[in-house]
Formats: sequence, C-alpha cells, structure tokens
Amino acid sequence: MLVTLALVSIIIFSCVHLLPGDVARAMLGPLADARAVAELNAKLGTDRSVFVQYGQWFHHAITGDFGISLSMRRPVTPEVLKALANSASLAAMTIILVVPLGIGGGVVAGLYQKSALDRLIILSGVSLSVIPDFVSALLLMIVFALWLNWFPLDGPADGSGFWSSTYHLILPALPLVFNLLGYVARMTRAGVVEVINADYTRTAILKGLPPRTVLVRHVLPNALAPTIAVLATQSGALLGGLVVVEALFNIQGLGNLVLTAAKARDFPMLEAGVLTMAAAYAVTSLAGDLLQSLLNPRLRVGHPS
Repeated sequence: MLVTLALVSIIIFSCVHLLPGDVARAMLGPLADARAVAELNAKLGTDRSVFVQYGQWFHHAITGDFGISLSMRRPVTPEVLKALANSASLAAMTIILVVPLGIGGGVVAGLYQKSALDRLIILSGVSLSVIPDFVSALLLMIVFALWLNWFPLDGPADGSGFWSSTYHLILPALPLVFNLLGYVARMTRAGVVEVINADYTRTAILKGLPPRTVLVRHVLPNALAPTIAVLATQSGALLGGLVVVEALFNIQGLGNLVLTAAKARDFPMLEAGVLTMAAAYAVTSLAGDLLQSLLNPRLRVGHPS
C-alpha cells in the first residue's frame, strides 16, 4: 500500500505540473507585471526544477503539510480533511443503505434461485444500476424534493447535528445506492449459490444442523467474502468519485474540492485532494482484505504447513 501511494504521488505531481498555466500569473491576474510574476514564482518555488519541487512537496506531504491554497489563501490540510469528512458521510450513508438491500436481496435470490422472486430481485437491481447517477439524481430531486417535498434539495450545512445531517444525506445517497444495488446483489447471489452447492454445506445439512445455523455459520461467512471486497473497493471510490452528485446537491466533498482546484489552477489543493482520494482507496481496499481473511480462514496466511 505504501509503495502504491508513493507511485501515485509521483504520477499526481507530474500530471499536475503538466497542466498549462503559470501559478503566479493565475494568482496575480493577466495584467500583472512580469517582474512581480517572476518574484512570486521564486517565492513559491515554482521556478525550480520539477525534481526539486517534488522532493520538497513530498517531504512536507508525509508530515501532513500540503502547503497553502493558492485560491483560498488558507492551509490546504484543514480544507482537505473537511471535504474528506463530508464525502465520508455521504459514502457511509450509501453503504448503510446498500448493505441491507443489496446483501439481503442477494441472499434471498440465492436461496430461492431460479424462482420468480430471484428474477425480480436481480432484474430490478440491474435495471437501477444502468441508470446514470446524474439522471437518477435529477429525477429523485424532482419527485421527492420538488413535488412531494419529503427531502431537501441540498446536502447538510456545516455544523449540522447528526439527525439533520442524516436527513439531508438520504436523497443524495439514493442515486449511488441505485448504481451499486444490482452489482452487490448479483455478487452476493453468486456466492450464496456456490456455497450452497459446496460439499461442506451438504455435510452440515446431513448432520442435522438447523437451516438457520447452516446459513449463519457456513453459508454467509464464505459467500460474503467477494461482496465485502466489492464494498471495500466501492467505499474508496465513493470517497472521491462523487463529483456530479456532490455538485448537484451542493455537498462540499473531495470530488467538488478537486474539481474547483483544477479550474482555479490551485496546484497544492489539487495534489492534496487527489492523493487523499488515492490513500482512501488504498486503505478501504486493505480493510476489505482483512475482513475477508477474518471471515474465511482459507485466505489467512502464516499457518504452519
């Protein structure tokens, strides 16, 4: 994970510095004197070689210091952490809604495979997942916010309490739930069908164990391992890949922050935001691997042969 993040930092820094535009010129404006622009570039260190700039940036980044935002004139780190918290709240609400619906539906579909209920669950999930999130978001806003007035149009405001924030996050989370629901249900169903037909499950049934015990102790721990990996990966993607949804619902998350920084040529903010996205993705993927090893002993390593 650390090697991956180091490589990502090099790619991010290189790509950001390939963007057209002069940092000092962007800060001072197009009519600024050339001498003032050169002095500001020297002060910021942007007139040095890319290798020197990367070394200085990486040295400060590993300590959590990403410098000063060029557009906000404030330290970058607090702004990134605030945006990360907003994105994490939306991602958490999405996962909270997806887990019972997707996993529950997939388990039911697997237990009653080839039935009408099985086909209905999978067909509904697939149909919802193919709708682009910006389309479903707009439809949900029109129906539930404008027509029925059940939910607000925007996300939670800064300083909102727990229940108020939860209420404001339900509508923004629904388009993301629709995108993930079919995928999670299909993965869960496939795992349940495979485990039900496994030899150890048949053995447990022949031993006379109650169906509930077979399901909880034998089927679910093994069937849910692939689903957990999917959820962990998607959780990392949710922390940074919600630009459209965050923009529609005015949520100041990481996606919105990176988009704004790219438009303003705010290189410190852009680099910090993208690196934070990569770190979140790597951490959630690692957490998914650890959870899989806890559920499935066959995935653990280090046992004596």
